[in-house]
Amino acid sequence: MKKLLLSSLLTAGAFSMFSACSDDSPSPFTPPVAVSSSSQALNGEGGSSVGGGDSSSSVEPGSSVSTNSSSSVIAPPSSSSSVAPSVSSSSANPTSSETPASSAAESSSSSEPQLDASGFPTLESYGPPPAEYTKNILSNGNKGWNSRYWDACKPHCSWISDGQEGKTDTTTQASYEAGMTTARNCNIHDVEVPTFTLGHAVQQYWYGFEGTNNACGNAKEKGVFTCTDMAPIAVNDSLSYAYVAGPGSQTTCGKCFHLQYDGSFKDASANNAAKETHKALKGKHIVVMTSNIGHDVEVGQFDLMVPGGGVGAFDALSTQVNGQNINWGAGFGGFLTECQSKHGYDNKLEVYQECVRDMCDAAFGNAGFPNLLRGCHWFADWYMAADNPTYHWEEVECPQYLIDHYMTRINKTKDNRYKWHDDWSTYKQGDPLEEQECLTEEFPNGCKTN
Repeated sequence: MKKLLLSSLLTAGAFSMFSACSDDSPSPFTPPVAVSSSSQALNGEGGSSVGGGDSSSSVEPGSSVSTNSSSSVIAPPSSSSSVAPSVSSSSANPTSSETPASSAAESSSSSEPQLDASGFPTLESYGPPPAEYTKNILSNGNKGWNSRYWDACKPHCSWISDGQEGKTDTTTQASYEAGMTTARNCNIHDVEVPTFTLGHAVQQYWYGFEGTNNACGNAKEKGVFTCTDMAPIAVNDSLSYAYVAGPGSQTTCGKCFHLQYDGSFKDASANNAAKETHKALKGKHIVVMTSNIGHDVEVGQFDLMVPGGGVGAFDALSTQVNGQNINWGAGFGGFLTECQSKHGYDNKLEVYQECVRDMCDAAFGNAGFPNLLRGCHWFADWYMAADNPTYHWEEVECPQYLIDHYMTRINKTKDNRYKWHDDWSTYKQGDPLEEQECLTEEFPNGCKTN
């Protein structure tokens, strides 16, 4: 028997504000309910989501007849690099704040890429970056500026849709893959978990999908977070990779941009000249990938995801890093804004670097999330603690490093039978994913019942 097509896709959420990936009230979508197995087959494809929000709410299926669905346990699908996707991302990159030498991205001598503790190829194994990532673009006419944040929320691009608001299009498997699938998300222990599963109310004659609960919503520690290995990383002294929230009017999920800093900042004027920090950043390059969509982000602006950059309006970071008396700095601006309040706005470069670095160590030094410490140190050491720096930009093909750390290693297809869970905090490295038997050839009329 041919496998039946999906009845509907279901996700819920709300668009990001301020920090771009966080949430408002949910907006559920209702899939159709089959009236009986003999009179209506569950066919056709559709449904939608509005992402970046808490998807904990789902539309009840109404008159569905059974909730006693049996389930089976399966191993998570293997990734392209033959690595189990449930491995923690917390040790994907070194904790050192030192900028790698210029040879950091050179090819490995081995024919097989070297893998880090998270199962990803090491940065060095990707080989030297393309020349287009470091070409001079300071006269191309496309200007913009960086804001910054790290709220640790489930990324906007972790939500499924049928293409609205620039998110991954799940109309077909081909469109899903062409849109880079969905952005990875992790549980509170930094272990990768599904971005979406069967809906929590799925029953015998009702079938829909739902995004895993956002830690920035009501789920808190039971929900999902940004994987910490999405923190910025230096390729060498003049090039870095990072993720951003981009403007919905300019970009879509999974797009990449090359930025080159021009030594100034957003609010520069004759009476407010560029600071030492901005001048120290001049000429450097960064390639960024859109993992969130920000509806308050303007064209040319990329809201840089950097630990210590500010928890914004939707704070999951203090839930994930639950230390005592951590000073997260200003909600918008984070550690640097706090340091500016303490030392003024026109102090020495080294003063801001030391202040930010000290706040990084206090927040992340003993937190058990080395990527967050690395990314925070990166802001002080490579990014020169620059506040809202300006740059010229152009769209480019994405580095494989950013693609690998972006694309879910679990939800590789637009449909799955992963069972809904209210609490992902108990999911551990190597745990199999439980699967619910719905709409299989053996059970074409719905979920298997006892």
